[in-house]
Amino acid sequence: MNEDAFRLFYERTARPLFAYLLRVSGQRHLADDLLQESYLKLLSAKLPIMDEAQTKNYLFRIATNLLRDRWRRAEDFAVSTIESSVTDQHPEIQTDVRIAFQRLKPRERQLLWLAYVEGANHKEIASLTGLRTGSIKLLLFRARRKLAAILRRNPVEAREKVNI
Repeated sequence: MNEDAFRLFYERTARPLFAYLLRVSGQRHLADDLLQESYLKLLSAKLPIMDEAQTKNYLFRIATNLLRDRWRRAEDFAVSTIESSVTDQHPEIQTDVRIAFQRLKPRERQLLWLAYVEGANHKEIASLTGLRTGSIKLLLFRARRKLAAILRRNPVEAREKVNI
């Protein structure tokens, strides 16, 4: 990949990759580090010729693996927050979604983010996470159900548990 092609690829992919890493990890400094490390690994890899979508998937796979490595090493993985697409007109709903998302396990946050923010299909999610394609549908179903159950609970009680 030449410098101009990389610059264009970076401009198209850095923001979504950073958002993914930030929401799943919950740590801005970690997301910054992993973003840089992901691009470095991508540039140093000897890749076959791929189109932009394939290269983006490969980049997200690198980032996912780096994140998973950090999870394995970290004893106390910090929970993340999500800034939902809810407008500023309803901050109480946005807060409730953040709280609910924060209470999910990292794997659940990862799957929901890839599916509903990045728009990845089951096969792409499986490729990015290392899970079997057949497992993704069930895992997403469970994560959605858990998120919905958390949202149905009393929001005030949930805020108190998270200390917001």
